[in-house]
Amino acid sequence: MAEIDSAQSQETVSHETQNKPLNISFSIWPPTQRTRDAVINRLIESLSTPSILSKRYGTLPQDEASDAARRIEEEAFAAAGSTATDTDDGIEILQVYSKEISKRMIDTVKSRSAPAADSESESKPSELPADASEPSSASGITGEVSSVETEP
Repeated sequence: MAEIDSAQSQETVSHETQNKPLNISFSIWPPTQRTRDAVINRLIESLSTPSILSKRYGTLPQDEASDAARRIEEEAFAAAGSTATDTDDGIEILQVYSKEISKRMIDTVKSRSAPAADSESESKPSELPADASEPSSASGITGEVSSVETEP
């Protein structure tokens, strides 16, 4: 008998909830802390592992990537939050957040690679021809190789 009562009460509850509209609120902005943490973890991965970005600008050590990722996310969150208005549905703010993260991530890797590129160019002379309109230096390489081959 108890099993029947339990089954009937479950059926009554589910029947009642099906007939009533659910008042569920879904908000895109602000993101939950769990989402923000996921963004930070993805940024750390993007900054510290080989990728298209790292091919051009290099990777950051894990601890430096972690610090940079937290700073990038916090700054992007603050910038996006400052653009929020009461009429926004959250999507526009989320787009600002995403764009700010991308912009700040690129700025971070560019600023880090710029000093490294400057120090490399200062430490060794340029290997590029003085006149960029000249054909590629392949003939120069061939000449160097042939001169090495003809030496006794």
